This record gives sequence, structure tokens and C-alpha cells, in this order.
Amino acid sequence: MTESLAAFRNQRSQELRKLAEEHLQHDLTQSDRDIIRSAAQKVGTYASVGTGLGLAFGIYTAFRLRRMRLAYFNAFRATEKPVEVRFADGRTEAVPDITPQLAPSRWGDFATYFFFSVGGLFIGGESGFLLGTASASRSITKDPETQKRIEKAFNNYRIDAMKIEIQKMEGKSKIAQIFS
Repeated sequence: MTESLAAFRNQRSQELRKLAEEHLQHDLTQSDRDIIRSAAQKVGTYASVGTGLGLAFGIYTAFRLRRMRLAYFNAFRATEKPVEVRFADGRTEAVPDITPQLAPSRWGDFATYFFFSVGGLFIGGESGFLLGTASASRSITKDPETQKRIEKAFNNYRIDAMKIEIQKMEGKSKIAQIFS
């Protein structure tokens, strides 16, 4: 039950982190570890900068859209509108004034700023993450020998992580333990 929620799965991540640290210490040289750490920092830096720029761009576009909506509303309000319509048979009907329904509202402004900010945050963060990943990948693949050692260490880590998962799956489940 406790592993069904991500917040309670801390034990599994601790095991994998410990396993990854062991592989970093035993399978790689100090220069390899430094390259991996600088690559991880690049990804984080690019993602942070991208997130900030995306958020700023989202707020800027929301501001521009709000100003444009307000300008269109003011132009609509200032134009002369018909007050009645005269039909061919001679009858006249009053045209309702829809100006109050078209006026920009605080809720509309809030929604505009919120959704544009979230959109900019997402697009900027993901773009920064992709650019950071590409930059980090270039720094790792710069030296073929280092790349081979890092790939070998990563494959060994994945093998060990899968072995641990297989051992857990081969063990009896909690329900089977209760009924046996």
C-alpha cells in the first residue's frame, strides 16, 4: 500500500542511488566523474535558464495580449453602433448593447496571465532541458575513451538494477506470504 504512492517510494530510490554511487566510485576515474558532474550541472543550468526565459516570455506575451484586447475593446466602445434595425415591412427592433459583455474582466486577465505563464514555463523548461542534454552529451562524447568507460559503467549499473528488480519479483508477494 505504501509503495502505491510516489511520495512513499523513497526506499527504492535510496537503493538505486547507493548502487549508482558504487558504480561511479569503482568503474570510473576521477576525471570521468568530474565530466559527469559537469554535464549534470550543464543540464540543470540550461533547464533553469530556459525556465526563467520561458516564464518571462509567457508573462510578456500575456501582457501584450491583454493590452491588445483592451485596445480592441476601447475601439469597439468608441465606434458608433446601431440602436435599432428597421425591417422591410416597416417594423423596428431595438439592438441590445453588448458592450458590457465584451469588456475585459479580472478573471480573464488572471486566466491569460496564468495560462501564458504556465505555457512559457513548460516550453522554456523543456527547451532548456533538451539543449542542456545535448550540450552535456557533447561534453561526454568528446573523448572516445571516456565515453566507453562511462557507457560500460552505466550498462553495469543497469544490469545490477535489473538483477535487484528480478530478485524482488521472484520473491513471494505479500498476499502469497499471508496465505501460505
